[in-house]
Amino acid sequence: MTTSPPDPTSPLAATAPLGCPVAHAPAGGPRPVYGPEAEAEPYAFYEQLRAEHGAVAPVLLYGGVPAWLVLGHREALEVMRSPLYSSDSRNWHAFRQGTLPADSPLLPITAWQPLVALTEGAEHARLREAVTESLARVNPHRVRRYITRYATRLIDAFAPTGQADLVADFSRKLPALVVCQLLGIREEDALTAGAAVADMISGSASAAQSNQLIVEMMSELVESRKRRPGDDLASWLLVHPSELSDEEVREHLRLALVAALEPTTNLIASALRMLLTDERFRGNLSGGQMTLPDALEQVLWDHPPLAVVPTRWAKADTYLGGAQIMAGDMVMLGLAAGNVDPAIRPDLMMPMYGNRSHLAFGAGAHECPGQALGRAVADAGIDLLLERIPDIRLAVDGNEVQVVGTWMSRRLTSLPVTFAPQRGAQKPAAVQSHAEPLPQPEAVPARQERRRGWLRSR
Repeated sequence: MTTSPPDPTSPLAATAPLGCPVAHAPAGGPRPVYGPEAEAEPYAFYEQLRAEHGAVAPVLLYGGVPAWLVLGHREALEVMRSPLYSSDSRNWHAFRQGTLPADSPLLPITAWQPLVALTEGAEHARLREAVTESLARVNPHRVRRYITRYATRLIDAFAPTGQADLVADFSRKLPALVVCQLLGIREEDALTAGAAVADMISGSASAAQSNQLIVEMMSELVESRKRRPGDDLASWLLVHPSELSDEEVREHLRLALVAALEPTTNLIASALRMLLTDERFRGNLSGGQMTLPDALEQVLWDHPPLAVVPTRWAKADTYLGGAQIMAGDMVMLGLAAGNVDPAIRPDLMMPMYGNRSHLAFGAGAHECPGQALGRAVADAGIDLLLERIPDIRLAVDGNEVQVVGTWMSRRLTSLPVTFAPQRGAQKPAAVQSHAEPLPQPEAVPARQERRRGWLRSR
């Protein structure tokens, strides 16, 4: 049921992202993917599983629920692309047999709903078309304007103080404010929605209540846009030719919110942490050997915003990576583990600039349709922050930065920084009101020139 362990002389045994040591223990039964062992040192945990079981390992979820965790890059792509694995959770024997308790923290993520992420075949194609075509209507100039407006507002709030927590004051707030604008959610509700999503993803005791809050917010949004359509994703989904029901629109808005906020928050925070703590990163960025988008790709390789995606189920008995998978088994995609698979990255110190073959956004029919939006918020937001505050530096030792792991993601709890206090607001010329005309394409090179100037100054 297991494959041969990887070569113990692999460079992976000596180095891992975030400096996690590789633990060694005798092979045993399924290990829980939650708790101190897995959450404190996830990369050590992945390598321990890889040494014991190979590319696919048996694990336990909350309540002792069994599942498989895919650790191999090639095996993860196989699951994402093969029709043998369904995204419909009704295939899961835990649901068919009714063994999952009503208060399980797994339910907000895995319970079947009429979602593009949990359907397949013709139904998936219909829903996917509605989502992708509605997202295609988002004007990139408007997105840039929202990012500039809210990033400037957030920076203005802490710039005069000379200190900030870049997680609480920036990374967590910026995606919520931007994405909620695009969905049609009121600005005053954006940060509340963002906090609820973070709690739901964490798998806490209040995850179900936070999920219910998001459902209620989306229901109100659907009813509001039916009465008064706007220029936003909620309105576009309601009138799309695919004829989504009110429930389908509500659930896709909920999905878009969850899928956009947590990953983008983690991407921004991880990129800022790398910039402030990793001299190789700063040297390459300031020396012009890589751009900020290149740096984000490196972060997506080393610290993907979502570490595990638990939404695949085997439709028939099969073998994967030497493991025997039975029909109805949950097969979880280990995105973080697959990205450090020694079969594709024998030397983790080698840069991955410009290489987008990581697993961060998935692959196949369920590849993330909103990945360009996440990259845009992170790229433009970080660029503006560093342009406004070029002397920003970490206020604590890099080893003191607190990281909290959950069964699905690994997030920074804080990133305290200091800098020279700024007097008064210094809003860039790019900030515009809602009523002003869209930026013209000719304005883009000027922005790019400012970025190159900042890179040289670093």
